[in-house]
Amino acid sequence: MNFLNVDNRLNGNADLELVEDALQRFFADAKLRAVSVNATYLGLWEALERATAGGKRSRPRLVMLAYRQLGGTDFSSAAELAASYELLHSALIIHDDVIDRDFVRRGIPNVSGHYRSRALRAGEPSASADHAGVSAGLLAGDLALSSAYRLLRPIEAPAAVRQRLNSILDDAIFSSVGGEVLDIEFSRTPAMPSLEDITKTAHQKTSVYSFEAPLQAGAVLAAAPEPVVAALTGFGRYAGIAYQIADDVLGVFGKESRTGKSTWGDLREGKRTALLSFAATRTEWSRIASLIGSQDMTAADAGQVRSLLVSCGAKDYAVQLATENAHLAVMHLEADGVPDAVRRSLEHMLFSAISTVGSH
Repeated sequence: MNFLNVDNRLNGNADLELVEDALQRFFADAKLRAVSVNATYLGLWEALERATAGGKRSRPRLVMLAYRQLGGTDFSSAAELAASYELLHSALIIHDDVIDRDFVRRGIPNVSGHYRSRALRAGEPSASADHAGVSAGLLAGDLALSSAYRLLRPIEAPAAVRQRLNSILDDAIFSSVGGEVLDIEFSRTPAMPSLEDITKTAHQKTSVYSFEAPLQAGAVLAAAPEPVVAALTGFGRYAGIAYQIADDVLGVFGKESRTGKSTWGDLREGKRTALLSFAATRTEWSRIASLIGSQDMTAADAGQVRSLLVSCGAKDYAVQLATENAHLAVMHLEADGVPDAVRRSLEHMLFSAISTVGSH
């Protein structure tokens, strides 16, 4: 689910063109540096560039929205900052695909899938091809992660602001990895974590880097008052939880062409979500538990789990929980100093995104 795809009016085309220009300049420079090393290294950078292209630029949109509507005027620097968060997003989803053993993203081979397919075409056995794909995914993700910091360098701002922007990015990475570790650990243990643990993980893994940090960064670069920065941070916390719950629902019930991932990847991995947390309290749980978390899951198994999640009320519960967190997010925007334009834009964006989940 691309939470800013619901309304392109949140950012003018000019803002996004600036972000695209920043990304193009960055990759042009990176590829020139890479080709001086060797052609193989250039190929990895080209794969990373392809992986970064075609996204909805959700996090850059939030950076530019906060910056523009809070009075910023140096849009070149804001675009560099926004591009940094797109590279961070690329890094995390590339690594996430490695963790989930997925070789497809947005309906086409991802970085790992590209290198895996190339190895298979060269006649390598399946296990060797898988390893080639995973290795490339890890390396490309590492490059994207370091690039997020590199894109902060051209930003023109006072030293204290630049230091704070680096801290915001660092906190986002630190939190995301902590949430990912918990997510992996939960999927490996038989016990179902509490809803509190699941929402805490959603905050760490999604809220901070997808909502809090982009909004904070745009506001800080625009020199917004601290109460406004704090209000956007509070909004981001609960918006991210709402988004993650909704995204988990789409991960099971959505269409692969829309989500960019298989509709049974989370079930196959046994990912602990609000859906499963609720289902674990129902009589249908024994049947669900016997099917999820298996690499041998079939399409029929996944279909049966979906039916059980609907019949036991888990899907409706998760959609309602996402909606409740969205309301909590919007409450933070009532703080003094938050411009009406910011409040209206973020509220519309969030509830439009959540409403798409209930229709699946």
